[in-house]
Amino acid sequence: WLVVDRKVYDVSQFSKRHPGGSRVISHYAGQDATDAFVAFHNDKTLVKKYLKSLLIGELAPDQPSFESNKKKSLLEDFRELRCTIEKMGLLRPNYFFFFLIFLHLLVLDAASWLVLWYFGVSLVPFLVGMVFFTTAQIQMGWFQHDLGHCSVFRKPRWNRLLQIVVINMLKGLPASWWNHLHNQHHAKPNCFRKDPDLNMHPLLFSLGKTLSLEVCKSRFSHRKLECDKCL
Repeated sequence: WLVVDRKVYDVSQFSKRHPGGSRVISHYAGQDATDAFVAFHNDKTLVKKYLKSLLIGELAPDQPSFESNKKKSLLEDFRELRCTIEKMGLLRPNYFFFFLIFLHLLVLDAASWLVLWYFGVSLVPFLVGMVFFTTAQIQMGWFQHDLGHCSVFRKPRWNRLLQIVVINMLKGLPASWWNHLHNQHHAKPNCFRKDPDLNMHPLLFSLGKTLSLEVCKSRFSHRKLECDKCL
């Protein structure tokens, strides 16, 4: 169960069919997911049609719609800021800008191979081609990041198609893998055991004594559990 706009929804079965993955929803089990819901869904009218069949109740008038570890004033300020940004049109994409981004990626990628083809594989052409190719690959990562967030086109379908072209064909990575992990990251950023960016290498990305101790305890408990299974 989770809460969106003070309404309680049972997403136990729907989570298996959720386009963004089941873990994104499960990370908000028993919590208020209003801000994450607003951030992840551009076409909220369409999504709310699916929510109607999942509605099971509403919060009591005296029940707060945020967790005890969060400040109400900060949440209100954040939501007011988001409304202001939307009214100013700062979230509307510039199609010409993204067209130039995609064009310069293709030019850099093609130039890296043309340099080697025309000048050979000696040291200088190799270094020049490597600079072109590396720059293109890094910029492709950021471009597909915006496509993965459905921030370029209004329809998610067009974002997904172009993302597949960029990350699958030009970078050689699966878009589904990236979306699955990155959605969780933005759903629960820097939350231990929920943010995959921390789980990939917790000792490298974790800061502070408390989190480091939790990481070590978690690893010790996991190894102990494996040993108990072996015994």
